[in-house]
Amino acid sequence: MRGKVGIVGAGQVGAACGFLLAQTPGVDELVLVDQDAARAASEAADIGHAAAFGPAAQVGAGDYADLAGAQLVVIAAGANLKPGQTRLDLLAVNVKVVGAVLEQVLRVAPDVVLLVATNPVDVMPALAVRRFGVPPGRAIGTGCALDSARFRDRLARHLGVAASSVHAYVLGEHGDSEVLHWSGAQAAGMPLIRFAEQIGRPLPADLRATMANEVRSSAYRIKEGKGVSNYGIAGSVARLARSIVNDEQAVFSVSTFMEELLGVTETCVSLPHLLGARGASRPLLPEMDVAETDALRRSAALLHDTIRMGLDQIAGDGR
Repeated sequence: MRGKVGIVGAGQVGAACGFLLAQTPGVDELVLVDQDAARAASEAADIGHAAAFGPAAQVGAGDYADLAGAQLVVIAAGANLKPGQTRLDLLAVNVKVVGAVLEQVLRVAPDVVLLVATNPVDVMPALAVRRFGVPPGRAIGTGCALDSARFRDRLARHLGVAASSVHAYVLGEHGDSEVLHWSGAQAAGMPLIRFAEQIGRPLPADLRATMANEVRSSAYRIKEGKGVSNYGIAGSVARLARSIVNDEQAVFSVSTFMEELLGVTETCVSLPHLLGARGASRPLLPEMDVAETDALRRSAALLHDTIRMGLDQIAGDGR
């Protein structure tokens, strides 16, 4: 059925995703699956009651069999980032969780598009491709889509313009090695730095460094205050899902598995992709300056090593 979307994992992230997906144009049916069936049923009922106030999807809970016929499955199962942890610290636990989820989902929906929000989010598409044979374009990590939105929002607040008027991406790992693509950022059809100067809101190097740190550390700061970062990623998931279920072919910085990038083999970093009904296009490599290229190569190499660790852990687990 076109417009049927599943969510595996009905915790705070999965529930927030469900709330927004139920109101996302093109999503006609939403199914929540969780190992705690009562939790999934309660979240589905609560989301369904909210959805009843306007035109929205039919919302229910079920098990993996109920994901048959889904166009898209969002994976939000796993341990959440705790204060003081990095996303890569979650590798040992979550790679096993997501491996078990993939096995169940692909048994009933072998051709589904997978959208993974579980950290470390850049490892999971590689797991789907290398361990389960999913085509790279159908195993998508939310990657730097949220970081790119944070980047644009921070720039827009400084410039005093609408965020939709700022075109800028974050590339690489969804984490500490991510690369803010300053050299490709634009507004009003011109390089962003020049635009900022023309409107009297310059972006000197020290301010750019401060902004980059704020973007990279956003999730850490949020989790220090409230324990979880769930609404931002839910907004990202809903927007990506909208592009997929409606075959929009909109461009987002998401992560897919790549055989090679900048001389690094078997990696998975965020680059611009077109998102549509078949999933993600081949990654698009934008022009970058020397420093950005070197930083992206280092980020890709870090994830190459992390992916290898994750695959080795799954193999050692006998899965």
